Amino acid sequence: MSLISEKSIFPSRLLSCLIAFSTMLLISSGLSLLEFDESYFFPKSALEVILVNNTSIGPSPNAEADSQESPIKNLAFADGILEKQDGTSERRDGTLEKQDGTSEKQDGTLEKQDVAVKNRAIANETSEKLHIAAQQVVLPPPDPEKTKDEPSKYRKTLCDKSQALLKVYMYDLPPEFHFGLLGWKGSGNQTWPDVSDRKNIPSYPGALNLQHSVEYWLTLDLLASNTENVVRPCTAFRVQDSREADVVFVPFFSSLSYNRRSKRRGKQKGGDDRVLQDKLVQFLRRTKEWKRSHGRDHLILAHHPNSMLTARKKLGSCMLVLSDFGRYPTHIANVEKDVIAPYKHMVRTIPAANSPTFNDRPTLIYFQGAIYRKDGGVIRQQLYVILKNENDVHFKFGSIQANGLREASRGMASSKFCLNIAGDTPSSNRLFDAIASHCVPVIISDEIELPYEDVLDYSKFCVFVRAADAVRKGYLVNLLRDIKQEEWTAMWEKLKEITGRFEYQFPSQPNDAVDMIWQTVLRKKTTTLLNVHRKNRYSRSSLGKD
Repeated sequence: MSLISEKSIFPSRLLSCLIAFSTMLLISSGLSLLEFDESYFFPKSALEVILVNNTSIGPSPNAEADSQESPIKNLAFADGILEKQDGTSERRDGTLEKQDGTSEKQDGTLEKQDVAVKNRAIANETSEKLHIAAQQVVLPPPDPEKTKDEPSKYRKTLCDKSQALLKVYMYDLPPEFHFGLLGWKGSGNQTWPDVSDRKNIPSYPGALNLQHSVEYWLTLDLLASNTENVVRPCTAFRVQDSREADVVFVPFFSSLSYNRRSKRRGKQKGGDDRVLQDKLVQFLRRTKEWKRSHGRDHLILAHHPNSMLTARKKLGSCMLVLSDFGRYPTHIANVEKDVIAPYKHMVRTIPAANSPTFNDRPTLIYFQGAIYRKDGGVIRQQLYVILKNENDVHFKFGSIQANGLREASRGMASSKFCLNIAGDTPSSNRLFDAIASHCVPVIISDEIELPYEDVLDYSKFCVFVRAADAVRKGYLVNLLRDIKQEEWTAMWEKLKEITGRFEYQFPSQPNDAVDMIWQTVLRKKTTTLLNVHRKNRYSRSSLGKD
């Protein structure tokens, strides 16, 4: 009986040994092929599961082909990490993190990590970034001092349409519509200045002209997107074929045209500004781009409240970039389709490290500007009567003439709260001067719309007061006196954090005013495309009915 049992068991033991030996051969050959041949039939993920913990797989020569590029790689990086095109990520400390679960210091040493844990971390990070991109959450900008010294380390030096989040086609309008208004004259048939050399870029006029200069900065940024030696974010990129574009950009410096060309000459019905507007409308209506969507995918800048006065009714289907909606009927301009852009502030930005604290700001409330205004600005006169005799309140008439701008800079920097009161229109540059000065804005303007408010919670760094409450005697002063130092400091800290969102500059930087505007256009584009596609529903069945 014993002999029979052993004989019957022997084949089973032999079979078990053969299975174990075959499994070892399979794993061994699989590891070799994993390292040298990406076409091996056995799934890499299965092999990695079979491997014992703390066993490191060597880097694959074709790891770049396996990795998927993050769709937000061109936005400002988070947590100090910059993703590179080769599948590695670089930290600010110079460490290169590879896809194989190891990290390589620049001195050549390797820090080994658990492969399975590393792969899960990469997957989680990619998933999180995809979610961020879908939600269009604004990421924090890098340290401006570091990007200034080592821009190529923190932002990509080259940008192309495959990387851009927003593809923009820009009309090659004659210079009389844009840089010609600045006195620029190109050579021969040159349409645009060469932005690769700052010396060739005409400057924008200062004083009050500058506050509505968004048209200038966005146009420069698009030109820079096709210039190799200009380092900038890759949010928007200028394409040469309008069929590839998400948005069609109209480079008309309408605010500058109003400021400089709106006066009548002789028997003209309007000044040269009106002539330019009429020529622009005629040009647009002849283009195939306009006919394709009736202008619904076009982007027009009209930041000055009085710009595009004669053309706005004819171009109301476009996406408009405005300072507010105060002088527009809702069927022409509204928050659903249009973009509110910040004014360019007039005072200099206070560096965060040098910003006066609560105790270094002896003035409670600061306002300096025009007191006697029409329309909604009548409230300024009422507040002046209420506040003019308060001891720690500065409420005076002033302008940027003479030393007005210097006085305003000093006054805001020494004040805890700065009033932003409705004037002829709901908005004013004063709000953005306050932000640059880290003086907590007090917004008294019931109809105001604010830049990128869909991603920026202004209640974290502003105080909102309804006009009806503000003119009640004692209400405003008591409200602001009751805000304790801790609460004020929290708003002050937030102001220092978000000030960069309102800075216009060339070249643009991640999450500055230019980049934030493009991001807003990108978010609005979804609604624009929806409307365009809905309009196209019955385009075929409508053919021949005319």
